[in-house]
Amino acid sequence: MIGGIGMTELIVILVIVLVIFGAGKLPEVGSALGKGIKNFKSSVSGEDADEKTVKRDIEDKSNKEA
Repeated sequence: MIGGIGMTELIVILVIVLVIFGAGKLPEVGSALGKGIKNFKSSVSGEDADEKTVKRDIEDKSNKEA
């Protein structure tokens, strides 16, 4: 059981999603959901993509100088 949701409930939810979106749209929906979760995690952690890029650039420069 995942957080109070049993296997039967998961199957019912999957069938409903399949009926609503269709089999062709499921990869797009999954991709959008994954990107949304990734963006949410990065915003909660407080780091933006720009900050990570700046940190990486600084590390690269310091490694080249050493």
